[in-house]
Amino acid sequence: MLFNSVEFFLFLPVVLVLYHLLAHRNQNRMLLAASYLFYGWWDVRFLFLIVVSTAIDYSCGLMIERGRLTPRQRWGPTLAVIGAAVGFVTLRWEATYTAAGFPWIGLDRAFWNSGWENWTLPIAATGIAIVGQGICRMAARLPEEKRRRLFVTISIVSNLGILAAFKYCNFFLENVEAAFAAAGIGAERLRLDIVLPVGISFYTFQTMSYTIDIFRRKMKATTCLRDFALFVAFFPQLVAGPIERASNLLPRLLRPRKITFDGFSRGVFLIVFGLFKKVAVADGLARYVDSVYGATGGISGGDVAVATIAFAFQIYCDFSGYSDIARGVAKLMGIDLIRNFNLPYFSRSPSEFWQRWHISLSQWLRDYLYIPLGGNRHGSWLTYRNSMLTMILGGLWHGAAWNFVLWGCYQGGLLALFRAVQRRITTRSDSLPVVAMQTLGFFALTCYGWLLFRAGSFEQITAFTGLLADVSAWSLSGKPSLHTLAALAILVTYEFLEHRNGRVRFLQQFPVPLRGAAYASILFLICIGLSNEPAQFIYFQF
Repeated sequence: MLFNSVEFFLFLPVVLVLYHLLAHRNQNRMLLAASYLFYGWWDVRFLFLIVVSTAIDYSCGLMIERGRLTPRQRWGPTLAVIGAAVGFVTLRWEATYTAAGFPWIGLDRAFWNSGWENWTLPIAATGIAIVGQGICRMAARLPEEKRRRLFVTISIVSNLGILAAFKYCNFFLENVEAAFAAAGIGAERLRLDIVLPVGISFYTFQTMSYTIDIFRRKMKATTCLRDFALFVAFFPQLVAGPIERASNLLPRLLRPRKITFDGFSRGVFLIVFGLFKKVAVADGLARYVDSVYGATGGISGGDVAVATIAFAFQIYCDFSGYSDIARGVAKLMGIDLIRNFNLPYFSRSPSEFWQRWHISLSQWLRDYLYIPLGGNRHGSWLTYRNSMLTMILGGLWHGAAWNFVLWGCYQGGLLALFRAVQRRITTRSDSLPVVAMQTLGFFALTCYGWLLFRAGSFEQITAFTGLLADVSAWSLSGKPSLHTLAALAILVTYEFLEHRNGRVRFLQQFPVPLRGAAYASILFLICIGLSNEPAQFIYFQF
């Protein structure tokens, strides 16, 4: 279910009405059901993977901390996994819909997906769950430190194994096939029919951080499976983040929430402004960017430069727009999510950029990868190595393709280069001309990184880089629509004023007529932007 779809704006009011009518515990039950409905709207089968991740990390968290499971804690995850295998994979829910697309009452044999071969997953899930229970019983007799290491390893290996199977399996097979071809060995096409579940990278990192934090004794394990399941599947941030830490989100889910007028109004503003970014700016730029990056010829360096700058704003507005809507929807329910973007294009260095861009992922990579590798504690060369490895893996997190690996290498190289240069600079000027030049200069470097990110092949990267280098032949064969440029101008002005004021809610200090004009302009451009061809959120593929 897309945030910018009609279905979502029918779904959200129902959820909010029920939420305000129910008491705290029933609010959580309703939110869990709503979150599963929200995610299952794409493909109900993907819910099985969420339930599996939930069951594994819930059990591992308790075994790390306590070393034992009560009968309820053993059988709750077991029955959840078996039930999910039957309910979300074996049963064919599409059989309940008529040709007109409406559900009908009365189920035929097609719903039950008859045939033993269709029940292999529930049978396998039952066997694995029973084996898991046996491991928990035997591990209870292990020394504490061995038991703790065993279950944090089970959590990490299970989560990364599921992620690798669905996201990187075909990437690996394609490269094996290419290696065979390069060696002159013929091979059939090595590719499996695997559909990438939406948002799997986000909720996988979120559940992994839970067990790792328990292992590090930074938090306690939750004893209620339903509460932990809601933490994993909370629908506003489930599909594209922000990647929440259990230490931040779980306490907000466990205690009653208080909804204030100020928080509710702020939530509405975030939703509207997120839609403005997505519908009026990102979707408006998408067609122009696609026309250049999808062209087979007849473009110049000017087209590449403008389209790449347009893509920089497209991906920013697309992703930060999603995060704004997610934060806004959560605020309507009295729940605060972390801010995932903080004016990243005003950065003057790569380290500052990664403190402002996709903050939840940057902090995750820092805390669970960069620092465990050694961080900056063991000299310059190991610091450069750790930065490079972190950014390469961060690039690979974005997608199973070599251009993402190259983008990660580029980002790691920028971090190393700027660190080396800044170590030799004794003074730092904060005068406006110097700050402007540094900001624009780093924005240009960032845009070239987005070229690596957006390009479809190494050949396109080479060709576009060559076109950019030939400045004398620059020309423009097209441009974004006028209303998209107007929306982009408003966005840039808004963020510049926010940057200069140093306050997120700086608009409140403006006179009411000026604020009214700003809000009216945003709403007007959203309405015009609805004429843009709707595009799926870019980060859904990650």
